Amino acid sequence: MEYLRRQSESDTSSSESEFNGENAEDLSYSDLETVPDFLLLRSNELRALQLDHNEILCLPDTISSFKNLVTMDISANNMTILSPELVKLHNLKTFIARNNCFDTDSIPKDFGLMSSLEVLNLGGNNFKELPPQVTELEHLRCLYMGGNKIEEVNSSIKSLTNLEVLYLGGNCLTEIPAEVGCLHKLTALVLCDNQIQSLPPTLIHLQQLRSLSLHNNQISTLPTAIVSLNIVELSLRNNPLVDKFVQDLVYNPPTLLELAGRCIKIDGLPYSCEELPRHLVQYLDSAHHCVNIKCKGVYFSSRVEQVKFVDFCGKYRLPLLQYLCSPSCSTVISPSPSLSSDSEPEEEDNTKERMRRVLLG
Repeated sequence: MEYLRRQSESDTSSSESEFNGENAEDLSYSDLETVPDFLLLRSNELRALQLDHNEILCLPDTISSFKNLVTMDISANNMTILSPELVKLHNLKTFIARNNCFDTDSIPKDFGLMSSLEVLNLGGNNFKELPPQVTELEHLRCLYMGGNKIEEVNSSIKSLTNLEVLYLGGNCLTEIPAEVGCLHKLTALVLCDNQIQSLPPTLIHLQQLRSLSLHNNQISTLPTAIVSLNIVELSLRNNPLVDKFVQDLVYNPPTLLELAGRCIKIDGLPYSCEELPRHLVQYLDSAHHCVNIKCKGVYFSSRVEQVKFVDFCGKYRLPLLQYLCSPSCSTVISPSPSLSSDSEPEEEDNTKERMRRVLLG
């Protein structure tokens, strides 16, 4: 999440700078129940207004007087509705309204007319869907809708063609629409802490994507096209995909039958149906060679499941499952021809560390 943190700091740095000048007013944590009248005397000069953590249940109609506002924060006020007068703030670029009680019905019908909005944060509210008015904000660059109750993202999301950051973590999503692939300027996509089972192959079109957060979902497979993306940060921890490969698996020691069969196959001892019962011959013929080319061993049913990493974006690797004859082979794995990469052989010794970095980060 380091990339997204830097991106967020970049988006908010300009906003915070607005609060440091004479054209800013910070009234957070002031026990306010409405916008104080004395602010109206400065309504034309104010460019930043911070009203978070108060008891303002609804913005008054006089909010339309602050026509030069660029940044406004009304987070944590227990608001249930947004005043329609908000739409008259034609210069507003950053609007933060986290941790209130908003839902889709709380948003003014003509909210989409706020064409100046570039950053919108409605995280920690009661939205069950992405408000359609939000998808009409054509200049929106950053949309934060985390910590809501969103169950579905409508295909109209494709209208946000200037979007660079889309934060949908901590919702109730089970799938992502293919239209997300139309957001060609997207650099950060956060889908963590949902119930998503799979991703649309259209993500291949997000060639600007650098951060993809998918941890704490139900993802068991990834679209193969994802390897073509130049992702800087990828998080997949706590998904069935990772659990399947990462969990320490119990190794069942070979039976006496398997040990005998291994000796026969490794030493190349001859056998035939004339000397052994047919079922033993069939058993010996079912031997599998260990994928470690430095090992001449074989296995029948007792095997070690191991992860083989293949190159991903030049930085990471994706895990593929392969089988070894014994735990002693798990630390010395040579790449098979079909899964070879440009990495040095000694890098294979860092398998667990790579898994931790790639999938658990």
